[in-house]
Amino acid sequence: MGVTHILFFVIAAAAPLTAIVGAAPLAYSIGNGAGAPMGYVIAGLIYLLFSVGFTAMSRHVGSAGAFYAFVSKGLGSRWALAAGAMTLLTYYAIQIAIYAFFGIVIAGLLEPLGLPLPWWAAALICVILVDLCGRRQIEFSGWILGICMLCEIVVLMVLNLLILAQGGPEGISATSFLPSVGFSAGIGVSLLFAVASFLGFEATVIFAEEAKRPRRTIPMATYLAVICITLFYAFSAWCMVIAYGPSNIRDAATADSSDLFVNTAHALGGSLLSTTMSALLVTSLFACILSFHNTISRYLFAGGREAVLPKALAQVHPHFGSTHTANRVQSLSVALIIGLCALFRIDPYATVYSFMAALSALGVLSVQILVGISILRYFARTPHDTTLWQRVIAPVAALIGLVIVLLLALSNLPMLTGATNVAVILLLPAAVIGTGLMGWGYAVYLSRRDPARYDALGTSFLSIAGASHD
Repeated sequence: MGVTHILFFVIAAAAPLTAIVGAAPLAYSIGNGAGAPMGYVIAGLIYLLFSVGFTAMSRHVGSAGAFYAFVSKGLGSRWALAAGAMTLLTYYAIQIAIYAFFGIVIAGLLEPLGLPLPWWAAALICVILVDLCGRRQIEFSGWILGICMLCEIVVLMVLNLLILAQGGPEGISATSFLPSVGFSAGIGVSLLFAVASFLGFEATVIFAEEAKRPRRTIPMATYLAVICITLFYAFSAWCMVIAYGPSNIRDAATADSSDLFVNTAHALGGSLLSTTMSALLVTSLFACILSFHNTISRYLFAGGREAVLPKALAQVHPHFGSTHTANRVQSLSVALIIGLCALFRIDPYATVYSFMAALSALGVLSVQILVGISILRYFARTPHDTTLWQRVIAPVAALIGLVIVLLLALSNLPMLTGATNVAVILLLPAAVIGTGLMGWGYAVYLSRRDPARYDALGTSFLSIAGASHD
């Protein structure tokens, strides 16, 4: 794959339309109101800093296991297995959340047409389609993701330009980015929604083994992805502030949080634009699911290759060259979870979506912090040809930012989940910690019962610096 394909995977995982339409109104209403666009800028800066050490280390650690590989090289196998277990939990959680949301959207669209379809049935149909796509060459999924992503961007840009053309009730101004507005009360909540938009950030390195000239491709794709996501989300969020005015956006979002963007599109562009936006929301969700599906499959593939999971998961399709066994296992496991949710009549939005989304936020922040520490530890031992900025200053600054966001996430769990029972809320951080301890415990078990297998952990990683196609 080249830069374009990898870029599609990262931005598609961020699901531009889903992230903006679903999260921005909440940032306006319960976050810092007109200052919500600043949250995307701050999150983008944190991840740009993170990218400095991340891409520098990627030149020496290339693996489909990505975060697992980084932590293995920086902190050792025990921490690596802990991080790998938490990462799998994180991406399974977000994928289940999006499947539930997809099922809800499809069921809602079909109901007025007299075609009642349970959310779980729509989700299972999606599982089959995603499995078929994941079985093909990675480029095939890349083009699907790219087409969906471009359509999402086009429809949002049309709305943005219409808003700027009419100017809004208070005119066009940069009020949202003033320190007094951007850092006002509620910035923590807005920052959480913004950081969630970068979920799937590691996809650039996950596909390193399938990339053309990875030493150049991976850093370029990483920086471009972060910059594009930051600029597009901040711009779109700012345009909606202009549409209603900085002093009115909070009230407008509170009164119409679920349909703020669609109704604004209808008011400015008519039914064609609003209907198109609703339809593209479906493709946005599908693209997001497909991107995370490919990510999880490569984690399972890496686990099989490392022999910490069944070795069959490391099989590659003889024709398509895809991780087809891991792909199928991933599909079947997701179908099983959806089936259990349907069997026990678990609410798809209030429980499945909200809790899984919150769990994924805690998980990914925890793992990224471990990766940040690993980058510092790795370059402290082997600085290679890096600068002080690459190996110390930028990684430390990013690590501080990630820790602050994690603390904000923990303090806002009741808001993220909608739950009031303390015991239920504490299940989420307990699940992340418990999963990490399971990975750590398995590593300890291997070190004592199968030392040779334990010592071999991490040896299957390809060094991009020495790859023949570099």
